[in-house]
Amino acid sequence: MTTHTEAEIASQPECWRRAVANVPADVLPRRGERVAVVGCGTSWFIAMAYAALRERAGHGETDAFAASEAPIGRRYDRVLALTRSGTTTEVLELLARTDTRTTAITADPDTPIMSAADEVVVLDYADERSVVQTRFATTQLAMLRASLGEDLAGAVDDAERAVAAPLPDALVNAEQFSFLGTGWSVGLAQEAALKMREASRSWTEAYPAMEYRHGPISIAAPGRVTWMLGTAPDGLRAQVEGTGATFFESGLDPMAELVRAQRVAVARAFARGLNPDEPMHLTRSVILSS
Repeated sequence: MTTHTEAEIASQPECWRRAVANVPADVLPRRGERVAVVGCGTSWFIAMAYAALRERAGHGETDAFAASEAPIGRRYDRVLALTRSGTTTEVLELLARTDTRTTAITADPDTPIMSAADEVVVLDYADERSVVQTRFATTQLAMLRASLGEDLAGAVDDAERAVAAPLPDALVNAEQFSFLGTGWSVGLAQEAALKMREASRSWTEAYPAMEYRHGPISIAAPGRVTWMLGTAPDGLRAQVEGTGATFFESGLDPMAELVRAQRVAVARAFARGLNPDEPMHLTRSVILSS
C-alpha cells in the first residue's frame, strides 16, 4: 500500500510544471521591493532558499525569518508569509501586528490566512494529506523561482530522475547524515535534514558547505553520509572520504536532490517500522492556545 507521503513525493514534477505555468501577476514581491519572507518549520527553510535566490537575481534585499523571530519594527515594503495550513499561530500573529503590505502563499483557501494577509496565492493542488510536508514546499519554491525569471525545465527533468532512480543502500542504511548546501541550497539542506528527522527519526544535521570543515566534520566516519545539495567546494569530497564517510553529490538541481532525500527518509521510516504519514509528536499545523 502506497502512503500519502510516497504519492505526494512522486507528484512533485507535475506540480512544479503547473506552478511554473501559473505564476500570479502583481501579487508576489516586485523587483526593487525590500522583502521579509517568514514561515515556520519547512516554510522557514523554503523562505531561506527564496531569499537567497531573489537577492542573487538582483530583485532586491530579501531577509528570511522564522515567523516567531521576525523583527516587527524593521522597514520592509512587503512581508511574504509561507504557510501550508493557513492556521499557524506565529504566522497569523505576525501578520496581525505588522502595518507592512502582506502576501501569503497557502494550500488551504478555507483558513484564517485568507483574511489575515492583504493578498493570497492558493496552491490547493499541491496540498497534502501527510503531516510531513513535501510537495507543497517545493511547489511554492518552483513558483517563486519562476517569478524571478528562472527556467525550471531542467529542474523538472531532474526531479523526474530523482523520483524514479533506485536509492543507494549507503543512503538507506546510513547511521548519520550531514546535509550541506551553498547559497540558496543551504535552506534546502536544512529542509532535507528536517524531513529525515520527521519521517524516520534519523540523526541528521545541516550546514553551509564551507562551514562543515569548521567542526562538524569531526563526526564523519564509516557508515555515515555527508550529502551535498548542489556543487561541493573544491577539496571537500576528498577530505570527507578521507574520514571513511560516504560523500554523496549527484549534480541534480538542489530542489530535485531534496526530492531524493525525501524518498530516502520514507525508505528509512519503513525500515524502522514507522509510518511516514504520521511522524511522532507532530501535527499538520502548530496552533497555540492563547
